[in-house]
Amino acid sequence: MQTDTLVMYTDGASRGNPGPGGYGTILMWKGHAKELSGGYRLTTNNRMELMAVIAGLQALKKKGLSIQIFSDSQYIVNAIERGWLKNWIATNFKGGKKNKDLWLKYFELAKGNMIRFVWVRGHADNPYNNRCDELATAAADGKNLLVDEEFENIASGNDNQMFN
Repeated sequence: MQTDTLVMYTDGASRGNPGPGGYGTILMWKGHAKELSGGYRLTTNNRMELMAVIAGLQALKKKGLSIQIFSDSQYIVNAIERGWLKNWIATNFKGGKKNKDLWLKYFELAKGNMIRFVWVRGHADNPYNNRCDELATAAADGKNLLVDEEFENIASGNDNQMFN
């Protein structure tokens, strides 16, 4: 891996699916590391996996980066690396593909960067993935949880999309 590549580790968690959830992200750039986390009062695991990536990208101050993102979510990794997201966007998420709001947010944030996703086994021997899991679960268990407005609208029946 090149030294000018930004490395990002991500993880999401939920206590119930749906339930309270959180994400954890670690950004590493030229010997520096930054941890990010956040919690939501009602969400799903897949949404938090994706929010971990989005939070990392939102924290970046410039575009045109080479970014390698490590995730234990096959849903996230496969959606990008196998081209599923491009197809979902081209068909306007036909067939009830979930998390459209977050996928579109990711797509906008990803523009202008060269991003590669790498799957890592969760809850194994990767210290960065394990730390992200700690951040995500602590955020899910925290107080003053944020509102995942899009999901809560869906969950309350104010949208025709199904649960994650």
